[in-house]
Amino acid sequence: MISVSALNDVSRVRHGFFTRQGGISEGIYESLNCGYGSGDDAAKVTANRKAAMAVMEQPLSSLVTVRQEHTIKAIAVDAPFPEDQRPVADALVTDRKNLVLGVLTADCAPVLFADGKAGVIGAAHAGWRGALAGILESTLKLMTEMGAKHQNIVVGIGPSITRRSYEVNRDFLIAFMAETNENGYFFQESVVEDRYKFDLPGYISRKLSRLGVSTVTHTPCDTCLEADRFFSYRRSCLLGEENYGRQLSAIVLEE
Repeated sequence: MISVSALNDVSRVRHGFFTRQGGISEGIYESLNCGYGSGDDAAKVTANRKAAMAVMEQPLSSLVTVRQEHTIKAIAVDAPFPEDQRPVADALVTDRKNLVLGVLTADCAPVLFADGKAGVIGAAHAGWRGALAGILESTLKLMTEMGAKHQNIVVGIGPSITRRSYEVNRDFLIAFMAETNENGYFFQESVVEDRYKFDLPGYISRKLSRLGVSTVTHTPCDTCLEADRFFSYRRSCLLGEENYGRQLSAIVLEE
C-alpha cells in the first residue's frame, strides 16, 4: 500500500493506494485484484478486498464502491451498497465515520480528498474523460455542500499512467486545448508523427490548483510501466490479454 504524506497529516483520516501485491488472485489477475468486473473469480476478489480492508483496520462491510463509467457524477454516501445495487458514479463523498470510500483503477488516476476540519472526505476515479469533463469539480462541489472548504481540502493523486507511457493522438490533444491553451503544457511530441505524450496526473494536479485546492500531492508511479506493482489496461491491451485486474484506492474518516 502507498500513501502520501499530505493526507497522512490530516487527523482522523486514513487512506491507501493499494498495489497489485498481497492478494490471492492468479494469472493475469495476480494478486490483489479488487475489481468484480474484471472477469476474475468473485470469491478471490472478495478475499482481496477483505485483505485490503484489514490493512486499513476496517471490516469489509464498511467498503463502498460504485459502478464506474467515466461519468462526472459524484454521489453522497452514508452506507455501503449491496454489490448488485451499486449505482453508476465516478466519485463518492461522505461525512460519516468508519465508511471507507473506494475507487478502482488500472491506469486512470485515483484521487482522494480530505477536509479534516469539516470532517468530509471524497474519492474520485479520474481518467482523461472524467477529468476533462468535470469529475473533479463535481467532487469538490459535493464536498463543499457538506461543509468542506476548498482551502482546507488536501488531495492525494495515486498511481496512474504517466507521460512516459501515455501516447495519444491529435484529436485527444485538440479536446484538451479546447478547454484552455494552458493545457499544452501537459503534452509532449512523440517520436511518432501526430502522436503526443500526455501527463494525466499533472493535468489533474493543475486543474485542482485552479479550482482553489492548495495542497495536492501525487505519486511518481507509472501503472503501465511497473508491471510487478500495478495493473494496467493499456499494458494488457498491448500484450493482447483478454482482461486486466484493478487496484483499489480507499479513504476513511476514523472515530
